Amino acid sequence: MDSWLQILVLVACITPAVVQGRVRNYTFNVVMKNTTRLCSSKPIVTVDGMFPGPTLYAREDDTVLVRVSNRVKYNVTIHWHGIRQLRSGWADGPAYITQCPIQPGQSYVYNFTITGQRGTLLWHAHILWLRATLHGAIVILPKRGVPYPFPKPHKEVVVVLGEWWKSDTEAVIKQAIKSGLAPNVSDAHTINGHPGPISNCPSQGGFTLPVESGKRYMLRIINAALNEELFFKIAGHQLTIVEVDATYVKPFKTDTIVIAPGQTTNALISADQSSGKYLVAASPFMDSPITVDNVTATATLHYSGTLAATSTTLTKTPPQNATAVANNFINSLRSLNSKIYPAKVPLTVDHNLLFTVGLGINPCPSCKAGNGSRVVASMNNVTFVMPTTALLQAHFFNISGVFTSDFPGNPPTTFNYTGSPPTNLRTTSGTKVYRLRYNSTVQLVLQDTGIIAPENHPIHLHGFNFFAVGKGLGNYNPKVDQKNFNLVDPVERNTIGVPSGGWVAIRFRADNPGVWFMHCHLEIHTTWGLKMAFLVDNGKGPNESLLPPPSDLPKC
Repeated sequence: MDSWLQILVLVACITPAVVQGRVRNYTFNVVMKNTTRLCSSKPIVTVDGMFPGPTLYAREDDTVLVRVSNRVKYNVTIHWHGIRQLRSGWADGPAYITQCPIQPGQSYVYNFTITGQRGTLLWHAHILWLRATLHGAIVILPKRGVPYPFPKPHKEVVVVLGEWWKSDTEAVIKQAIKSGLAPNVSDAHTINGHPGPISNCPSQGGFTLPVESGKRYMLRIINAALNEELFFKIAGHQLTIVEVDATYVKPFKTDTIVIAPGQTTNALISADQSSGKYLVAASPFMDSPITVDNVTATATLHYSGTLAATSTTLTKTPPQNATAVANNFINSLRSLNSKIYPAKVPLTVDHNLLFTVGLGINPCPSCKAGNGSRVVASMNNVTFVMPTTALLQAHFFNISGVFTSDFPGNPPTTFNYTGSPPTNLRTTSGTKVYRLRYNSTVQLVLQDTGIIAPENHPIHLHGFNFFAVGKGLGNYNPKVDQKNFNLVDPVERNTIGVPSGGWVAIRFRADNPGVWFMHCHLEIHTTWGLKMAFLVDNGKGPNESLLPPPSDLPKC
């Protein structure tokens, strides 16, 4: 035997086998499907005709391959919301950020490995307003043999909350862009695709959750709505919260969850009644003078053996502006921070950033409805302009002229952010990124502004989880507020609500090379320009560097 072969055999014999996850293959055919809700029908964009779409199941450490075939007239991309995408930014999915879209008749294989994550996430379209119907759950189970850090449920149930428009959602946003004003709000909310009976369509059924008395269930709750934060509650039952955004939390009991678009919450429920039917309700949370869809979606928790004619036990939904109810839930969230699942909060900060998030008004001569003006949105007064070449490609191939890396780390003009607005409500425009050195640590304070109206903005960061170390009302004061930060067990998330008329502080480590989108997950604000991107440089060697693009990466 050749000497080098002997060495290989020897190494193979003494090297312990690295236990890899399995490879999971999925095919997503994006097709139109005629669908009836609210007693009227329309064609919607779906995966394989399903609304919500199919649940993607995997385990921690698995590699997932999803072939997405576009059989509709729109350009399509899919984002795997909350998946870290370590070094695999090409599979992240936001159109013109990490990839050009999949054009009609084309397909693309999203290839990513799930590293150090387990729990509930979601996938959704990340172009136009297609995610209104093009979305579904991601369920990441722990590694085989690893238990949950809470009592094992008898059964797990995915609960996807959404919004429904009778009109074509693409027509809704096109009309809004043309007018320069806000779009029409949705006509109903949905629970697993169904609004439940409502006054102008009492005949339509709702989702039914069958349970057996004495059993424990885990609800994997996802807010896939376009523009609305939601309260969720079940009549006569307490919910024990065990996880948010695929990170374990210290368990606590509540009767009401608040959940923003893009967020997920795992809740245990004990079927501790003997029998009966109990109302499940999803209703809007909006603590600003902004119009929302005020229709409550309903479903039914149905105990086995209960007769269909039995009347349903009702529940009172919180008032739409119930800030105290929302804060009670948000303030209860703490990282589990156990030996197995520690909260690795960065204790030192390399980049200390403050970004204002809010609205503005820019001139628009063609916007007749807006009297020659249009509503826009911005971060640090920069309204983001979408490029026509994907930022990640421009970065990887050194294509100049696509973006600049001069996104401001602080507001260009300081003013009383949550007080009287400045006289000039205009924003600047640009395709700007903020550059981070590999493995540097970031503290980012997201500050709401009162321009037009203060509003709760759910901000989503791609490619990372972050720790929510502090929040408050009014303007952030670093001298005072930083002293009260929780650096021990703050909740870890991928999407965080910036409180209406207030601020939130997050910390993360830039340990993922690539270009990572950050934006408001209220789709109208993203459309209006409330978005930016972080560019994280490669570190040392291949394990700290972005992988090259796959051969089937779509072309612009």
